[in-house]
Amino acid sequence: MSGRGDGARPASRVPLAPAVRRWVTALAVRTLVRSYLRVRVEGRHHLPAGPAVLCFSHQNWADPFILIAALPLRPWLFFFGPKEEDMGRGLRNRLISWSGMAVPYRPGKDDLLGATRRAAAILAAGGRLAIAGEGRIHAGERVLLPLSDGCAYFALHSGVPLVPVAINGTGWLAFGRTVRVRIGEPILPEGRPSRRQVDELTGRLARALGALVADFPDRPPPGPFGRWLTELFNEWPEGMRPGPAG
Repeated sequence: MSGRGDGARPASRVPLAPAVRRWVTALAVRTLVRSYLRVRVEGRHHLPAGPAVLCFSHQNWADPFILIAALPLRPWLFFFGPKEEDMGRGLRNRLISWSGMAVPYRPGKDDLLGATRRAAAILAAGGRLAIAGEGRIHAGERVLLPLSDGCAYFALHSGVPLVPVAINGTGWLAFGRTVRVRIGEPILPEGRPSRRQVDELTGRLARALGALVADFPDRPPPGPFGRWLTELFNEWPEGMRPGPAG
């Protein structure tokens, strides 16, 4: 589905950073993730060959790295977020910024329009844009929080498929455990991003993503190192880990 990208630049000219940084980041992440976890991918054939918006479930700070380890390196994968006022603060934010794989936006500086343009440019250039549709982490392998309308809006705005992606097994990051990445069938948007169309597409996406996570059991917490790694960069709005796995 080509959408409105008739004048798009080729994928090799996706903006934000030299390609070498993305290669270095992707290869390093793959090595680190697969040395600690077993990554199993289901439904890889559902991935569109061209640009797409990927909406993934989100339990842990490591979820984006799991996706980098699980998905093909091309088309290039980018992530919408994080919500940060200053991407130069903190080691994690500096690394994210250096990699060129993120589309950050500053919620306190009315930057959403600019972030939307950057996201649209990535899709027009042939890249994939991954978004944590819940907007925050949660506890519970079968839990899915209400989705924001951003995933549906970007898909409608750029006329690209919307793909639900369930990440299970990151509730606790235990050495040698299997993390499952289950890719659902793409949802093809129709029409323009009106309120009605966005709401309808968001509902379809929520039902599809909920079905993908519905069969994965909660696991017991690991030892001290696994607990530490699990919570290393987690930011719980409640101030501490909530939910059934706590």
